[in-house]
Amino acid sequence: MTSVHTSAPTPARGPVSDVPERPIVWSMLSRAVSVPLILGLVCFLPAVIAAQPGSGVRDTAYWLQLVLTCYAGARLATMILSTRRRLLQGVFWMFVYIAMGVAPFAQVVIGQTPTPMVGPRQDLVTAIAMVLVGCAAYDLGALLASRRPLRRRTPSARASGGGPAVAHPLRLRLLVLLAFAASAFYVLKLGGPAVFFSSRQEINETVAASGVAAEGSNVGSAFVKGFGQVPALLALLFYTRRLATSYRARRRPSTVLVWVALSGLNLLVNNPISNARYWFLTVVVAFVFAAFPSSAAVYRTVLTTGVVGALVLFPYADKFRYEEGGQRAVQSASVFDPLVTKDYDQMVMFANTISWVDTRGHTYGRQLTGSALFFVPRAVWSGKPEDTGVRVGQWMGLRMTNLSAPMWTEFWVDFGATGMMGGLALIGYASARTDRRYALAVTRAGPGPASVLAIAAPLIAGYTFILLRGPLLQAAGKLAIAALCLLAIATFRERRRERRR
Repeated sequence: MTSVHTSAPTPARGPVSDVPERPIVWSMLSRAVSVPLILGLVCFLPAVIAAQPGSGVRDTAYWLQLVLTCYAGARLATMILSTRRRLLQGVFWMFVYIAMGVAPFAQVVIGQTPTPMVGPRQDLVTAIAMVLVGCAAYDLGALLASRRPLRRRTPSARASGGGPAVAHPLRLRLLVLLAFAASAFYVLKLGGPAVFFSSRQEINETVAASGVAAEGSNVGSAFVKGFGQVPALLALLFYTRRLATSYRARRRPSTVLVWVALSGLNLLVNNPISNARYWFLTVVVAFVFAAFPSSAAVYRTVLTTGVVGALVLFPYADKFRYEEGGQRAVQSASVFDPLVTKDYDQMVMFANTISWVDTRGHTYGRQLTGSALFFVPRAVWSGKPEDTGVRVGQWMGLRMTNLSAPMWTEFWVDFGATGMMGGLALIGYASARTDRRYALAVTRAGPGPASVLAIAAPLIAGYTFILLRGPLLQAAGKLAIAALCLLAIATFRERRRERRR
């Protein structure tokens, strides 16, 4: 008697696709929400802002800002509706749409800016046009990256253990110990846990009085604060990733207890009360993407709610920035008033930077060099450049020089329009390549050691807000500490052992 065997089709041995299949229900849902989403971001919200009363004039700056807002809205809608999870590109366009599109458009319509503009109106027109050109250069770089296939590893490279770096188990445990030790030193240096639940103002005053920072230099305090926060966050992300992808890890009490301890540690040193809103946003975005690495719904939810939160909640999220009695009151007659009175000074600061460069000239790499060598104390390098925002603020004669310097500004100060376009194109290329490799890393994820890229990409995505807002010199410290920790625990041997098993 002949028996008939029905076997499942053998999957192809080609490379794993970075576009996971979606059910038909989600496909229909995407079509249903695509039209209102695009209309809302590209048409409805700009139209509502344009209808606001104000003293703004409808000149070239107005129309250029409207084009930039609609362009960024269309690109953000593309990121949200894409079948691929493009973390870095999605966050980039969310920042551009909010900070360089909607908020400056509201400022142009109402006729009020968070920071005074000292130059002529033409400098604002130039700034808006250059941001638009920079966004096009970013898209061009991303397009070039998408056209280039990911390099396949040869058999000899696979045999030698080459491939995606993973976290070495022993080094990961050492990172956990470093996190607790560095955070404990940070807490004790500032006078105990109670300080972390007071206000950012008191934290800054305590750091200044702790003696960590040498006179005229903030390198010491930046390192203490960075090592007190970054290793704790990285360790939590790795353990969150392990619990999310491994059933065996969830059944192991030691792993769960370490995760609980790391969660408590981060609630202390990375809480929203004593930290800047942009840093807490980095913590939240990185944690969500690490806990739900392959969820398209979570990815779309983060980008969609991020726009609403930035426009409605973010301007009011500095409740604990100042001590009682020193907090700035928010008087709002319209939902768009906070966009013209707080926080979103990126476009007007770009215009002021253009005016500053016109009087002083370009620095030809000096500002970027200072950001790259942030760790060098001013006692050693007496001519070390200050933050770009600080230098422009001092030139403007302002007392408060904690001003933004968006990425476009950093490139413009050093190399002008050509350097700005080249820099944004390079960032777009790197972002697209990283997004593709991250998609492959989470698709191939298993119960083994966590991929370093699966943690690094969510962290960079959250930190993108800080990098794009600037100044770059302030943002370089924590990013360098994170890169140092990731390099210290990365290995290729564990991946080779998993393949052999």
